[in-house]
Amino acid sequence: MLVHICCAVDSHYFLQKLQADYPDEKLIGFFYDPNIHPYSEYYLRLLDVKRSCRILGITLIEGMYDFALWMETVRGLEHEPEKGSRCAVCFDRRFEVSAQKAAELGEGSFTSTLLTSPKKSLKQLKQAGDALGTHFGVTFVAPDYRKASGTQEQNILAKEAQLYRQDYCGCLYGLTIQRAQQQRLADELFTPISGQVQPESIEARIALYEERLKLEETDQPYRIIKERFLNWRLLQGWLKVRKEVIPAHFLPYSTLKKTYSRGRIAYQTGALQHLSRDEVKCISLSHYNTLAQTNYQTVTALLYHPPSFETELKVRQSLVTTAYDLSTVIVTDKHLEGKIELYLDATTYEDVQERLVLLP
Repeated sequence: MLVHICCAVDSHYFLQKLQADYPDEKLIGFFYDPNIHPYSEYYLRLLDVKRSCRILGITLIEGMYDFALWMETVRGLEHEPEKGSRCAVCFDRRFEVSAQKAAELGEGSFTSTLLTSPKKSLKQLKQAGDALGTHFGVTFVAPDYRKASGTQEQNILAKEAQLYRQDYCGCLYGLTIQRAQQQRLADELFTPISGQVQPESIEARIALYEERLKLEETDQPYRIIKERFLNWRLLQGWLKVRKEVIPAHFLPYSTLKKTYSRGRIAYQTGALQHLSRDEVKCISLSHYNTLAQTNYQTVTALLYHPPSFETELKVRQSLVTTAYDLSTVIVTDKHLEGKIELYLDATTYEDVQERLVLLP
């Protein structure tokens, strides 16, 4: 039986139920989810599915990540709600490819872990699976593992196995609609041009879950814990001196009450320059190099190849008086003089991040 897999949280429980109910079937996992966006999120979910299948002893096949074709398939349905027409088209596409793959492999049946997702319509899934199964000459198996506290069992099992628990269905449109309803920043879609890994970004999660795999390979006990924290994203910013834009690097957690400010350097404390308005502070690149133990020749080089976020956070903390200071701190090639204009669109927000803790 070919089993279309959407994510480890759904598949880990679903596959074990199938193993119990169909002991004579050889299960083959098929990860085909071109709807997942961005690709880094796709990779993260695939990484966790590979671990789950390895634990359960199930062969896994990865389908093509044909995202451009998926986007074309759902064109015109961008604003459909969850469980609406876009989802139906999405199911049809993934089930079509899964049914075709089952037929190619000579399998008599196929199913999907989407059947266990509480965010999906069981009736809608069964209709799509039956129709496409008939077309390709394979049987669509649609067990209802949600009933009889199945969803609760699934959640308990996911926690015990410390699976990656994504908090959106996967597609670009579902993500943006959901984040708008939550009044939250869709930070899954933000990657700085510098490539610096941001806190609780998908890239940070990938690093954590790849490290988890290394720990498991060496039988090192660990625990993934969650902690609430203040997150930050820089959306856009620039600095002008005498109406000319100059290279400027904003340190983490720099914010403004409004997005625009102007003034002059009012005074200096040590290596830190203070603007006359809005608590803005500036340091030279040479002082930044001293604090960060780096050797940048220009701020432009720093902009495109910064050190780690953690290193920059330590630099910031050495310059401000408290951990709660959200003042703007800017790095420039040299100390500033004359009329200064500043634009900064940055946001701070409550968030939850995961962390690996080694156990004795």
